[in-house]
Amino acid sequence: MKYPVLGVLILALMCELSASAQAVKPSRPPSAIPHANRKKVAEPVTPPTPVAASAVVPNWLPSTNSLQPSATILHDLADTKLDVRFDWAKQWLLGTAVLTLRPHFYPQSQLVLDAKGFDVKSVELMNGSRKGRDLKFSYDKRKITISLDRLYQRTEQYQVRIQYVAKPNELPKGGSEAITDDKGLYFINPLGTDKTKPRQVWTQGETEGSSCWFPTIDRPNQRMTQEITMTVESGQKTLSNGILVSARRNPDGTRTDTWKLSQPHAPYLAMMAVGDFAVVADSWRGKPVEYYVDPAYQHTAKRVFGNTPEMMEFFSKKLGVDFPWEKYAQVAVHDFVSGAMENTSASTFQQQLVQFTPRELPDVTYAGSESVIVHELFHQWFGDYVTTESWSNLPLNESFADYSELLWAEHKYGADAAAHVQQSKLRNYLEEAQMKREPLIRYRYNSQEDMFDRHSYDKGGRVLHMLRKYVGDEAFFASLNRYLVNNKLSSTELAKLRIAFEETTGEDLMWFFDQWFLQRGHPELRVTHSYENSQVVVHVQQVQDTLYQPVYRLPVTIATWNGNQATEHRILVTKADQTFRLSVNQRPSLVKFDDEGVLLAEIDETQSQEELLYQLSHARGYLQKYQAIQGLRNKSADLLVSATFRNTLNDSFWATRVAALEGLRRYRGAEGNAVRKDLQRVALNEKNGAVRATAIRVLSAFPNEDFSEVYSTALKDSSYVVTGAAIEALSHAPTATTRSQIAALQTTTNPALLTALSNYYGLNGTLDDYQWFLQRSKDAPAEVLYVMLENFGVLMQRIPPIEREKGIQRLETLARTHPQMYVRLGAYKGLHELVASMPALKATLQDIRNKEKDSSLKSMYSLIQ
Repeated sequence: MKYPVLGVLILALMCELSASAQAVKPSRPPSAIPHANRKKVAEPVTPPTPVAASAVVPNWLPSTNSLQPSATILHDLADTKLDVRFDWAKQWLLGTAVLTLRPHFYPQSQLVLDAKGFDVKSVELMNGSRKGRDLKFSYDKRKITISLDRLYQRTEQYQVRIQYVAKPNELPKGGSEAITDDKGLYFINPLGTDKTKPRQVWTQGETEGSSCWFPTIDRPNQRMTQEITMTVESGQKTLSNGILVSARRNPDGTRTDTWKLSQPHAPYLAMMAVGDFAVVADSWRGKPVEYYVDPAYQHTAKRVFGNTPEMMEFFSKKLGVDFPWEKYAQVAVHDFVSGAMENTSASTFQQQLVQFTPRELPDVTYAGSESVIVHELFHQWFGDYVTTESWSNLPLNESFADYSELLWAEHKYGADAAAHVQQSKLRNYLEEAQMKREPLIRYRYNSQEDMFDRHSYDKGGRVLHMLRKYVGDEAFFASLNRYLVNNKLSSTELAKLRIAFEETTGEDLMWFFDQWFLQRGHPELRVTHSYENSQVVVHVQQVQDTLYQPVYRLPVTIATWNGNQATEHRILVTKADQTFRLSVNQRPSLVKFDDEGVLLAEIDETQSQEELLYQLSHARGYLQKYQAIQGLRNKSADLLVSATFRNTLNDSFWATRVAALEGLRRYRGAEGNAVRKDLQRVALNEKNGAVRATAIRVLSAFPNEDFSEVYSTALKDSSYVVTGAAIEALSHAPTATTRSQIAALQTTTNPALLTALSNYYGLNGTLDDYQWFLQRSKDAPAEVLYVMLENFGVLMQRIPPIEREKGIQRLETLARTHPQMYVRLGAYKGLHELVASMPALKATLQDIRNKEKDSSLKSMYSLIQ
């Protein structure tokens, strides 16, 4: 599964909220990412994920939570057959489930099934007969406890049939940072009253949501074959796991579809989706590959999903295990409660991640869409074909899916693109590590939902990268093949992965798995070097707190450069303080520790300006160039540095050009005119929209300078990213024609422009723009509302109090009732902007805080002073 609605991005928000006791000023939500999630916006408009206030203080102590072992297996769930129909008006599922089971080892006379919030009509023993035999049962709205007719041995299979009604909306509100709701079954616009979205039904099973819509043993160490029969309206499309084996038209105008999965999978991977989808057909080696999207996006679906068959081929060959399921479908649904979900043979995606208009498509980055598609596809091997036995072992699913994003970027787009993924993922983890440091494999947690964090995703992927570089590519992929083949269609744990690598390489790798998977934290290294007597002396200190973190064993490469040649030296760091002596022929122009950027570590490496300039001009790839630019940013006034940055604007990789632009942001040196001309050239002529947008933002950072012609041209740019950046620039430097130019964009539906427009009107708007906020706060996407509502409050500061009533009511209603916590937060911040001029609102804000049920959101409220 990808990260939630928009990713685990807490730390930046907490810093934003706690940095000052003043009212929080309008700003974009913090951006990074997973598992999570990307939007089609100028810069990722990333609403925050909740976090308790106590998490601001790093807590790296061993967990005091209770031990969370794998579920004890009393029965093996062999097969599930469901026959369901939907009551759209009541938002109920009317179902019949036939479960085939057998005792796992010990004889059993009782069966306990997970079944949340049902009306259970009957429970019968079938055993091959059409007419069942009633069984006694008890039900507490969470579990059905069934008394079987006799004691069954492990060699004896039996069937139970349960008739029930699932009522997901009557379940208590749940969810987590990763999965914002846990009721399992969702009716979207069931009565068709919302004209902005279609009527849909879809499910979300991870972690234990499947038992909200069918009775099962809802644990990841169960596996079942499956058949799901859905009766739906004749015009609706259906999707489930496996293949469609029959479609029957009924006399009442409905249609009954039956989907069958012939290989077993875990119950949490079961899925259904029903709606008015356009189905775009593709194929891979004769297997159906299909893309289910809103009809409006059927003509762009292949441009978004079209690399899927190539991905399937790449991973099948790389792993030595062909894509294991009968088909692969990908469906985009509305209001999904996570970024995406890897249901077996049928992944579900949040529609904002994969549905784009033709104009929006050029702005879709690898990180914004394709990496999500890659991630869910790789889960079909790691997560679906081989499944973690417990949520404690979740990284065996998520770390691999996370790492697949780098593997595909490397294969399809090259080494620089892979390095950019590596950098982004490492940054994600290190941000989270400021708040918490947990072992990757965690047998103690408060809730299984806690496992869905940047540790399981970003840290885990980086650990796999280190393992790959340590054993080598051939051994790495041979080990993955062994792991998949030996554990296919079963559940697994960390030891099985370690054994697969040890059997392949012949090396005892307990040291690696222990320090990286079973212990918390990461190395914090201080590295210096000097030259003496034809030797480079490298001093490496591990300065992390080692009370609850290890002193790491770190195989690492150091490169020494002379002329245009690099010599690599392999060293092994094993102590907290170590010195290494490397033989060289002459004083090197550059000494680069961890020259490939493999280590999952914070590295403070002392380098001179001359070394950094050499590194930037001789670097082998993106990571070294980026590091050099970062090291030189504060010296951009130096003519040699600025000239090197300007030259780097022609680099072949777009992210390197972005870094060079950011390096010139602070430039105030003698080459001012030349720098500005280069920036304007890039803003107007660069081929990559993200680079053009960055150039505009850098130009806007030069105080008291007029680049309005560039901004006006950018308002007509084909890229929404660029247009959004121009609006942002004009927000801080409006001209006489700005208002009329921006007014032409007011009706946009693009999140980038909506966010930028709200910032512009928040800073420059008048009473004339009040109605725009009232209207767009009704139809804007949730991720835009987080920013827009605070800006609405800023605008209202400048209009007469008598005119504010409708706006205040709108903000208060959203702060109290909107289902997305980050929208409630944005509305609260909007109201808070008005407290200085309307002190009576303090009582309203206090009441909102008191009645808010989300404890983490209440913690955020306490930081807004």
